[in-house]
Amino acid sequence: MIEYNETIEEFLAQHSADVEEAVRKAAAAEIMPRFRQLAEHEIDQKSGPHDLVTDADRLAERYLTGALSSLLPGSVVVGEEAVHADPASYEAIRGDAPVWIIDPVDGTRQFVNGDTGFCTLVALARHGVLLGSWTYAPARDQLATAVRGQGAHLDGVRLRSGAPEPGRDLEIATSHPDYTTDDQKRALLGLWTDGVAPRSCGSAGLEYLAVARGELDGIAFSWEAAWDHAAGILLVEEAGGAHLTRTGEPFRITGGNALPFTAARDAATARRVAGLLAGGA
Repeated sequence: MIEYNETIEEFLAQHSADVEEAVRKAAAAEIMPRFRQLAEHEIDQKSGPHDLVTDADRLAERYLTGALSSLLPGSVVVGEEAVHADPASYEAIRGDAPVWIIDPVDGTRQFVNGDTGFCTLVALARHGVLLGSWTYAPARDQLATAVRGQGAHLDGVRLRSGAPEPGRDLEIATSHPDYTTDDQKRALLGLWTDGVAPRSCGSAGLEYLAVARGELDGIAFSWEAAWDHAAGILLVEEAGGAHLTRTGEPFRITGGNALPFTAARDAATARRVAGLLAGGA
């Protein structure tokens, strides 16, 4: 547990492993026992058939809320399911207290379908600055972490996103059309051009991990819910990547971004994709 005279940086230096343990325990207790074992009554829709929530989402978020709040007294939690129940709670991202940003099961649709492509996302931020990131894919036993200024790691191995191979089409994961406005659809059409190979995205957290690993050149997403992006944005940054909105500013977890935005393996790719998004609008 953090002492009141301890800084956030000192907390991360001393307690990052405790956060990792909490994430693993939440998955072990609430997510994996339900993987491929969900009963019909454990699955609900939120905004529509592509926006699912399960008992695993709710209970894992409850577990993490308790564990992380105890680790860092005075911190607050912004979790996807809590915000769905009380939208006003999202405002804590813009407050003065350190904030844990949680997506208990990112890729719920994949989880429901028995696919391993889901993960738990946790980020720690303050005043809109991302400080720590944890991306855990329990069905694949992969854990990626990042601490601002200290790099990104996957299972303890340093991640370096590198740069795309010259002359090869850029592979870009994009938002599902169901989650885009007409204006955003026009912007995303800018990616349908020579030298770019867009495809629909899966779990946002795992797409960010693929960028950080240099396996995917970039993403182009049209929504800004912080729980989907916070952990991945820091992971990509610390692996050497960059992120920009279509008007050329860095993406802000506090909102107000010009959408769609991109995160990419390097700054040059981010500028190229942002330019295509601006040209398609």
